[in-house]
Amino acid sequence: MEKLIDYLLQFGNLNQQQIDLIISKVRQVHLPKDKYFSEAGKVAKEIGFVSDGILRICYYNKKGDEITKYFVSENRFVVDLDSYNAKIPASQYIQAVLDCKILTISYNDMQELSLTIINWDDIINKITTKALVDKVNIISPMVSEDASKKYLSFLEKFPQLVNRIPLSHIASYLGITQSSLSRIRKNI
Repeated sequence: MEKLIDYLLQFGNLNQQQIDLIISKVRQVHLPKDKYFSEAGKVAKEIGFVSDGILRICYYNKKGDEITKYFVSENRFVVDLDSYNAKIPASQYIQAVLDCKILTISYNDMQELSLTIINWDDIINKITTKALVDKVNIISPMVSEDASKKYLSFLEKFPQLVNRIPLSHIASYLGITQSSLSRIRKNI
């Protein structure tokens, strides 16, 4: 719980009464490896804060291939934002790569926090903006790189993840086959 509060405090001030209210709304969930936090076709009803573990956001393309869009590790929020905000079915999956501990807040509790804590919406907007900017800064440069450079970029940007994520997920994220990734790793 402390990690969540410390993270929120990076984006705005909260007094002890506000912190206690937030804590009262948070529920800790254990999500076993390979289980879904959010599934395509279902409406996202809660937002999560990863206190331990790694999740991946993925979808299936028209060919039925599983594509990993990105990873969410500790001390980050996770949600299918379109589904959550618009109350529409999600188009992607959020899956545990490892056993995860996630602190969740329901949509209704988030609305109550918004009505009760004066600067709550400002804090959430700053967090959302930072997450989107981080995502663009990580993904955009990798789009035009060849497979070896993509992997080296991945190693540089996610050194704490590389030995914790299965190669198949890393290959999917990089848009290459697992055998290509194995060859690249041997040559590095």
